[in-house]
Amino acid sequence: MLLLFGLLSFALSPRAEAGEIIGGHEAKPHSRPYMAYLEFIYDKSYKPQNCGGFLIRENVVLTAAHCLGRTINVTLGAHNIKQKEKSQQNIPMSKAIPHPNYDAKTFSNDIMLLKLKHNAKMNKYVKLLKLPRSRNKFWPGQVCSVAGWGEMLSKSFPDTLQEVELKVQADEKCESQYQYYNPKTQICVGDPKTRKAAFKGDSGGPLVCKNVAQGIVQYGKSDGSSPRVFTKISSFMPWIKSTLRKI
Repeated sequence: MLLLFGLLSFALSPRAEAGEIIGGHEAKPHSRPYMAYLEFIYDKSYKPQNCGGFLIRENVVLTAAHCLGRTINVTLGAHNIKQKEKSQQNIPMSKAIPHPNYDAKTFSNDIMLLKLKHNAKMNKYVKLLKLPRSRNKFWPGQVCSVAGWGEMLSKSFPDTLQEVELKVQADEKCESQYQYYNPKTQICVGDPKTRKAAFKGDSGGPLVCKNVAQGIVQYGKSDGSSPRVFTKISSFMPWIKSTLRKI
């Protein structure tokens, strides 16, 4: 899962890079119908870069703000991203709305809404993912999951969607390793004792806990080790709700 390493290299410390699936396996085809594959152009090189995202409304995808590009094409209903599957829906972005206080240096407020040019067709291949409510809690030790098409430990990029289960960690484990980690708006994810993680190209994808999106893949150390940092979606629900009412 290619994460946007070219885009992020200027913003992350030498030992940190954005969030591939490590230690995971191929997902059952179309078992995660909310997943979105984002391809975008960031700079004058016009070299396409990739991120993940997930559908939260028929015409809105939630992803990471560091996945912002000049143009963004969204593919829904995909399993093998290298094939033109009949299940796929390709919809260009009409408007990108990164959080107004996103900071590319510290990765604070790393969240973005993408409005699509038209509604996606809801079916068994394309569905919405629930966002957290006050009663949707998660805790250190809880097992959640992440999926994406990012780079794997073999340095290759899979054609098919990969997934991995990860444990939520205590905030202290990330506070001791990442200078800008903020427990109010971020989640520490991934057991350092296991070789499992989200990695390059998985940025923007959801951390799913009990069928609810609790986090968004952000960044971690360049060796792919855990724990890694995720955006805490619950902290941004007021902004998400108010923004959705306007678009």
